[in-house]
Amino acid sequence: MRPYLSLILAAIGAASTPALAQTAPASPQERPPEDEVVYFVLPDRFENGDTSNDRGGISGGPLDHGFDPTHKGFYHGGDLKGLTERLDYIQGMGVTAIWFAPVFKNKPVQGETGKESAGYHGYWVTDFTSIDPHFGSNDEFKAFVDAAHARGMKVYMDIITNHTADVIDYTEGKATGYAYRSLADYPYSRRGGADGEAINEGFLGDYEQTEGNFARLTSPDFAYTPIVPEAEREVKVPAWLNDPIYYHNRGSSTFSGESSLYGDFAGLDDLYTEHPRVLSGMIEIYQSWITRFGIDGFRIDTAKHVNPQFWQAFVPAMLETAEVEGLSNFHIFGEVFSESPNSGFLAQFTRRDGFPAILDFAFQSSVREALGRGVPPSVIVDMFAGDVNYEGGEEAALGMPTFLGNHDLGRFSTLLKADIPDISQDELLARVKLGHAMLMSLRGSPVIYSGDEQGFVGDGNDQAAREDMFASKTASYNDNDLIGTDATTAEANFDTEHPLYSLIAELAAVRTEHAALRRGKQITRSYNDTAPGLVSFSRFDPEEGTEYLLAFNTSAEPLKQQSAIGYSARTLETLSGACADTVSAPGSVTVELPALGWCIARVSETAQ
Repeated sequence: MRPYLSLILAAIGAASTPALAQTAPASPQERPPEDEVVYFVLPDRFENGDTSNDRGGISGGPLDHGFDPTHKGFYHGGDLKGLTERLDYIQGMGVTAIWFAPVFKNKPVQGETGKESAGYHGYWVTDFTSIDPHFGSNDEFKAFVDAAHARGMKVYMDIITNHTADVIDYTEGKATGYAYRSLADYPYSRRGGADGEAINEGFLGDYEQTEGNFARLTSPDFAYTPIVPEAEREVKVPAWLNDPIYYHNRGSSTFSGESSLYGDFAGLDDLYTEHPRVLSGMIEIYQSWITRFGIDGFRIDTAKHVNPQFWQAFVPAMLETAEVEGLSNFHIFGEVFSESPNSGFLAQFTRRDGFPAILDFAFQSSVREALGRGVPPSVIVDMFAGDVNYEGGEEAALGMPTFLGNHDLGRFSTLLKADIPDISQDELLARVKLGHAMLMSLRGSPVIYSGDEQGFVGDGNDQAAREDMFASKTASYNDNDLIGTDATTAEANFDTEHPLYSLIAELAAVRTEHAALRRGKQITRSYNDTAPGLVSFSRFDPEEGTEYLLAFNTSAEPLKQQSAIGYSARTLETLSGACADTVSAPGSVTVELPALGWCIARVSETAQ
């Protein structure tokens, strides 16, 4: 074990304060997005409240109905009833909003022979209007939303407009390996290439996104010849989705260049989002989820793979619908995958595309760099400096959903273990705790990935990061070595005494009690730019201006050094971690932190 790390948990624990009582407004819609502590969950992997829907009402074997709890890529049985029954557990952590993976009806199983997997994750939609029967019914979804709202909790839906399930095939696909066919080599005006038969006379391409122009697009076989299996000709709902004319039909995306917008995402049918009918159809679909169920926000999948003009119309339509329904704080945040701590790439989607918020991959990357890769904590400072680039600047950045890991990238614990292969369990727990202290106190709306609060440590990303909270039958999950517990995923993990659950609950209570940690302006104070070590910030109460000091030690050694603080500060009240009682001099405070420790404090007395 590294020096001093045997003392980490004791030092941090001794400095902790008990959780404060939490009260929610009568209506969750009263809260702005930056007030929320969000819990992200895959319903299939959370709790099985009704075993009768495990197979989704489909007969046959696993390759028909998709249910195989021993396989990490198939349905395991979690559902909306189970999620509803566990609301006490979720709310006990201080969570105020639940975001769950898509629950729309999916194609149960897809994939080439021998490589099949199921739609347990929810991203292979066939019916955009109904709940997947593996998860329950529309009535059960309404009951869940109502139950959450009764507790003052919000409900965020995960939605998709970029693609549907993989139904459309191409006549030429196998011969070409479904290689992407570009706009230049395969123009809309010719069938099968620039030298092919003339088609779609008068169509001016999708630069002119008008109904009149798209009325001239009548043949979808400009690049590939789309074919739909007879058994699936009417599988998609609404019915207009079954017409290949509403898809790009250009082959597989390489996730770069032109294909990022026009190519099929991992073989899924890529919607022609430039088409006015697709735009109006998607607006109608998602308006109905707001009006029928009164949900509180959308996380939008694969946002960067859709043309900006689509979002420029779609986002305002959703916000206007929500406003009419009395949902004045309806939150929309897009998924724009990035592995860079530089937020500039993300910010363009708020300025050009019109997203109110973007899932904060830059925050995730910067914290990983600082806690997993030995990068000086100045990487976090630089990331926050980029907040001015977002539409609305630093104030808008307050509502950015921040996170440490997820179901795609992998868990934060898993990423740290990959970065530091010889890390001990104690040190891994300490680094994960520090990450959560940052997540829960720095600017943004923190997102907790289901299972992180129980110390889950996966084998990797994607399917390997989607362990069951209820007793798992998946061998590759059950052999994982969890942190903060002797439990395994072979048993249910809803332990409200787990050190990470307890820490998140404590920090959520502090955050709820102190508006500065939710809505307060944040400024950088002091930081190390040559090696791991101190990074400190101040946040300010939005009404009274009271200063709060946040200090973090990213080093595996204890530290004692000065941090800048406001010149009027005199004494401090510790809210979490290890903090000084008084300043050393006007404008300076001694910060003494254990290895991987932190301080969250309120300035309790100022100069008169």
